[in-house]
Amino acid sequence: MDLVIRGGTVVTSGFEVVTDVGIDGGRIAQLGGEMRGDREIDAAGKVVLPGGVDLHVHLTPPSAPGGWAWADDFASGTAAALVGGVTTVGNMSHPHQGQGIAEGFERDAADGLANSRCDFLLHPIMMDPSEDEIVQMERFVADGHTSLKIFLSFRRFERNVAGYLEAMRRLGEAGGIAFLHCEDVGIVDCCCAMLERAGHTHPRWYPDARPVAAERAATERAVAFAEITGCPSIAVHLASAAALDACRAGQARGTKIYVETRPLYLHLSRERFDEPDGAKYGGAPPLRDKADVEALWAGIAQGTVTTIATDHAPWMLADKLAPENTATEMRLGVSELETSLPMLWWAGVATGRISRRRFVEIAAANPARIAGLYPRKGTIAPGSDADVLIWNPRATRIIDGKDWQSKADYSVYDGWEVTGWPETVVARGEIVVEAGRLTAAAAPGRGELLRRGPTQAI
Repeated sequence: MDLVIRGGTVVTSGFEVVTDVGIDGGRIAQLGGEMRGDREIDAAGKVVLPGGVDLHVHLTPPSAPGGWAWADDFASGTAAALVGGVTTVGNMSHPHQGQGIAEGFERDAADGLANSRCDFLLHPIMMDPSEDEIVQMERFVADGHTSLKIFLSFRRFERNVAGYLEAMRRLGEAGGIAFLHCEDVGIVDCCCAMLERAGHTHPRWYPDARPVAAERAATERAVAFAEITGCPSIAVHLASAAALDACRAGQARGTKIYVETRPLYLHLSRERFDEPDGAKYGGAPPLRDKADVEALWAGIAQGTVTTIATDHAPWMLADKLAPENTATEMRLGVSELETSLPMLWWAGVATGRISRRRFVEIAAANPARIAGLYPRKGTIAPGSDADVLIWNPRATRIIDGKDWQSKADYSVYDGWEVTGWPETVVARGEIVVEAGRLTAAAAPGRGELLRRGPTQAI
């Protein structure tokens, strides 16, 4: 064996057992029994978990060179991912203005292959549901790239609803899944206009610019679209109890609608915007009420919330707090790849809100199934990729974003003391994080672009 992990408590979505894990040739070779390794790690007293699968990150710019871009690229963003225990990321691929999904995909695939430190997949964003673009989408699905991102929050969506429905119908027939950003653009535009007329442009008013009603209305449409087209769909970064109820009702009818939430909505609530630097918390949708936070935790425990993903889209703090950031025009996104799984463990597992197996389900197994990657990813089993975390449930760190792997110079959780961190991270059999720090093996360009099958049942 190349590597043997000894004596840890192995936790997957299906079992927990104290056993040894043998790794050879980049894959899990053996659980338990006699084995010797070229290198061995004592994991006694630690928890051995599958590497995290984060299906929603932004590591490439949404605009042509010279336009705005987030702070992280593939190299820095996947460094943060690995240190945080995420060994597979799904990047949203934005075509530049005037481009189609093929140009954006090819550009980002080349970027990722040159610079990603972990395995990655790409979600093309469809800006124009023309017949040519739908045919190109079908080619991507046939080649193993089985997802498509659609923004219900864009005005172009309202101008092309029939085209997007046709794209979803054919995506579902081809074996793909739609990632749907659920905010109603008409409601958002109306609310922004009312705020501007009232002079309420300070960032504290941002939650009123994109209210729960906008999220609920768009989510109800998304559920209906999935139901009518038969296309498996995931409502991404869901933030409110009302939107969650819409998905729960669809799931009860047998609709293949999955729910992704993000850490931001599990740990923070809307009163943060009343702080002097409240603009730093801006994401889409905005932070909601404390009752929504509790509803999401309940949804995770009950099963309506399928997975957690960061929507990692970081900025420098000065950019977030610049005067031009108002309630109706705000730079959206925060850095969370390095803190997502530790905070889920700390606020979920350590408090008894969720079990260790549920942690694995929403952080690894379920996203792997959604992506059509299970059991290659998302579990610890013979034949699976050796993406393994040796987790220290007693390790405590104080978050300080300016000193971490992301190029963003702050975290929305700065100063929080969090217990439960990955100590060693193995990605496809290589030790890429040791004692919480990147190793030489975690070099840019080691990540593979993953081809996938259809979405699997959860």
